[in-house]
Amino acid sequence: MNKISDIIRKHMDSSGAQELLMSATQPIDIWQKTGRDKVLDEVMFKFKDRKNRQLCLGPTHEEEITEIVRRSVFSYKQLPFTLYQIQTKFRDEPRPRFGLMRSCEFVMKDAYSFDKDEEGLDKNYEIMDFAYHDIFKECGLDFLRQEADSGAMGGKVSHEFMVPSEIGEDTLYYCDKCGKHFKEEGKCPECKKNLVDRRMIEIGHIFKLGTKYSLAQEALFLDENGQRKPFIMGCYGIGVSRMFAAIAEVSSDEQGLIWPKRVSPFDVSLVVLDSNLLKEAVGLADVLEERGLSVLIDDRNEAAGVKFNDAYLIGNPYILIMGKKYLSGKKIDLEERKTRKKENLSKEELINFLADEYDK
Repeated sequence: MNKISDIIRKHMDSSGAQELLMSATQPIDIWQKTGRDKVLDEVMFKFKDRKNRQLCLGPTHEEEITEIVRRSVFSYKQLPFTLYQIQTKFRDEPRPRFGLMRSCEFVMKDAYSFDKDEEGLDKNYEIMDFAYHDIFKECGLDFLRQEADSGAMGGKVSHEFMVPSEIGEDTLYYCDKCGKHFKEEGKCPECKKNLVDRRMIEIGHIFKLGTKYSLAQEALFLDENGQRKPFIMGCYGIGVSRMFAAIAEVSSDEQGLIWPKRVSPFDVSLVVLDSNLLKEAVGLADVLEERGLSVLIDDRNEAAGVKFNDAYLIGNPYILIMGKKYLSGKKIDLEERKTRKKENLSKEELINFLADEYDK
């Protein structure tokens, strides 16, 4: 989760967005301004504090970010800008299921752009679109971008980023004739005979919100002519914990997980089959960590088969084995988790091999 968040931060920061952290607890009255207290009523966790004020746990943060900007930005000279956070959201889902895929509490990256005109929004939308492509690629996901319905978020344009998976809750129709996906089967009558339904997991969604929230909450700025105008807003979400679950769903086999290199919990699983080799194993791990690699050492007093099975199950990209071959010839077995390709290497060869692989 931390590695996924770090990748998101890297690309958001490089796109010019600034990070902040908003409150998970929100007053209901800001939701009443937009009418979404009724729209999202069924999924909101609501409660009263000791002063009898009606509050909710934020299912999303469009209203709150608009309030923050309304109180602190007053001139076109302060525009444009994009703010984002990585934070826990709360929704009283009617059917929580699939582990982290759909839950009442989840981690989301939500970003919000503020512009003085539609041209600025179009530019920021494109910047975020590119950033999302880079984020998902670095996380090792095969994904597609699809025009979508804006739903309760509002706005005139939105796009979803989706990953094909059998447990996905969305369905797209793929045409093998034109190579396109369609949200509804009836939208492509000329290709109807060629359509194949494919289940999808939504991992990200971007929206051109326009003035829906700024008008409702009277979030205004002075333009070049001294006229008060509403901010033109965009919204850009990534389900961080949902991405974590999606990667696990699409990158696994019958023996366990196969984590992509950039998001794996460790770079290397080092399985030690003889307690007399523990000192050597720690020394090897120290050298690899000096090279920027993280190492999980399995020095448990368990059978070799148990250790191997757990290494496959955990799914770090490379599995190293120090056992009889190391005792007899100072050779370490290396297996790539994804391809099952095996090598028998000296310590120096191993270090150089891993350094080259991660430099790629």
